[in-house]
Amino acid sequence: MPVAAPTAVPAKSTTPRDSARIYSIAELAREFGITARTIRFYEDEGLIKPRRQGLTRLYSAHDRVRLSWILRGKRLGFSLAEIKELLDLYQVDRTGNQQLRELLRRSRLHIADLERKRRDLDAHINEFKEVEIQVTAELKQRGVDPEGDD
Repeated sequence: MPVAAPTAVPAKSTTPRDSARIYSIAELAREFGITARTIRFYEDEGLIKPRRQGLTRLYSAHDRVRLSWILRGKRLGFSLAEIKELLDLYQVDRTGNQQLRELLRRSRLHIADLERKRRDLDAHINEFKEVEIQVTAELKQRGVDPEGDD
């Protein structure tokens, strides 16, 4: 995804961001409310690629923005493979147009899937409401309090 400041994941600190700034894994974990292990996992999956100084990971502003987009993508329900594909599109087309079109296409697919799931849930809820009405009526017909514990 483009290396523009995302609005989806607000930074927890109010310090200004500097494109040359280097972040430690602890700083990013604290800022985004995740564990260092999570960040290392995203690194293992090839989603972020920090520089190394000995055993120390050094995260750039670019890595920070990518991490922000990874977390937003996860919240939206994208798989890590989808997130990686979307992020990598920016490397192919620096204008970001191809990436944005693909994000739009995938977002529409997710919306359609969620709307289908919502219809399914509504149907299940309505079916349970019918069961509730029928069972309540049957208990009352038998002279039993539907809310009682006996």
